[in-house]
Amino acid sequence: MVTKSTAEKLSTIAAGYTFAGPTIALGAAKVDDEVHKEAQVSLPLSMMNRHGLVAGATGTGKTVTLHMMAEQLSTAGVPVFMADIKGDLSGLATAGAASDKLTTRTQSIGQDWAAKSFPTEFLALGGDGNGVPVRASITSFGPILLSRVMDLNETQESSLQLIFHFADQNNLELIDLKDLRAVISHLTSDEGKAQLEELGGLSKATAGVILRELIGLDAQGMNKFFGVPEFDTGELLRTAPDGRGVITCLELPSVQDKPLLFSTFLMWMLADLFRDLPEVGDLEKPKLIFFLDEAHLLFNGASKAFLNAITQTVRLIRSKGVGIFFVTQTPKDVPGEVLAQLANRVQHALRAFTPDDAKALKATVSTFPVSDYDLEKVLTSAGIGEAVVTVMNENGAPTPVALTRTRAPESIMGPSTEDVVKATVGASTLLGKYGTEQDPVSAFEKLSNAAAAPSTGPSVGTVPPPLPPAPLLVNSAPERQGPNVGAEIAGALGGVIGGGLKSMVRSMGSQLGRNLMRDIFGTTTRRRR
Repeated sequence: MVTKSTAEKLSTIAAGYTFAGPTIALGAAKVDDEVHKEAQVSLPLSMMNRHGLVAGATGTGKTVTLHMMAEQLSTAGVPVFMADIKGDLSGLATAGAASDKLTTRTQSIGQDWAAKSFPTEFLALGGDGNGVPVRASITSFGPILLSRVMDLNETQESSLQLIFHFADQNNLELIDLKDLRAVISHLTSDEGKAQLEELGGLSKATAGVILRELIGLDAQGMNKFFGVPEFDTGELLRTAPDGRGVITCLELPSVQDKPLLFSTFLMWMLADLFRDLPEVGDLEKPKLIFFLDEAHLLFNGASKAFLNAITQTVRLIRSKGVGIFFVTQTPKDVPGEVLAQLANRVQHALRAFTPDDAKALKATVSTFPVSDYDLEKVLTSAGIGEAVVTVMNENGAPTPVALTRTRAPESIMGPSTEDVVKATVGASTLLGKYGTEQDPVSAFEKLSNAAAAPSTGPSVGTVPPPLPPAPLLVNSAPERQGPNVGAEIAGALGGVIGGGLKSMVRSMGSQLGRNLMRDIFGTTTRRRR
């Protein structure tokens, strides 16, 4: 093997990272233990909808990398969504402060640093924290995602799909947990025994298990996350009056307490975006970049249906102009079918203290193109704020691998003060739309009224006759339609949503084309907008 000189290595990197269009600057290349600011490493803005992976051990600088990428995306007019698990990303709303240490770093990599703040929106699931409340109705969340939250097995997941189907057929709107509990309680009661038998694949014992899991969710306080007004994910696509993209931070301060809920809620947001956005193909810049932190939580113990749905989302949402960056410790945290679609890689240092760590290191090295670096050595010795980078160039080919000293954020690296966050939330135009929870007439009230009806009326426990869909769930905004694929994909979806719903999918006809991802996730089409 011929050993290249430093000059030859730098020439390869410089040529590989020369692009015609606008870019997101990542930093300067480090070759032969020296940083070379003339060899800038960047990511083409037009290729960011090809998705990416930001990985590395705890404390190696992943969050700072997200921070500085979000700043540049905002400056380029691209909205950004980020889950703020550690509470550090609120610093985007506050301009940074110069220091001698910062100046030394930025000058060494050729960064022209200036203190700036960025247009930021703060969200909080169900209002649990400092942010505009984000809620989703049970109907919108759907049985596959809800099964993931409750950690149901595949049999129980299929049964939950049948319960949702029963509720839809009988116009029993599922807004919150008490609505779904009411439907299951009805089906497992003496009055609902006939309807339970008609569902075929649903046993009373399985329905009872699901009911107990729902009661457990309620006891843990998760009821606050499900309800209305439901958050319109189109709010994530906004730009500020000065043209910069709005950076939306979803506060997740207690992710260690409810990891499945938080990670699954993020997947719901992506699925909802997919349904509403039109096909746009390749753009000069993406409509939205979605950073999905702690990505391993999505995949650990996930059912086949759930993994299929995620894979579909990642593969298809690119054509809607949305880029997804998974953030986790090692590439092995992400299933191979998903990993194969992540064209842009920013890999921070890994630790190899155990045999499992050593295997993860070798697996990570195998995901990179052949390079001039000894990647096993580099990935265990890289410093904080350094990362091995390869991205997709404008011709669709991978760029040369480059060990990179990354840029410094221009807002503060850490949380903004509580006063700044509260002032930002208080001034948000979203607070009036989503700040106050509503409790409309839905399945719980309908079944309660049916049970309390006089003997001269319908028999006790009888499901009321079908009614027009509740106005609250009607889509009040013009539908943003995607391609009409109709019944052609019904067969493909059958393996994802289960045989019990296959005939229903076929009957949806042309409507299915514009609701593809919602049906993949087992949701219905009656939505409030």
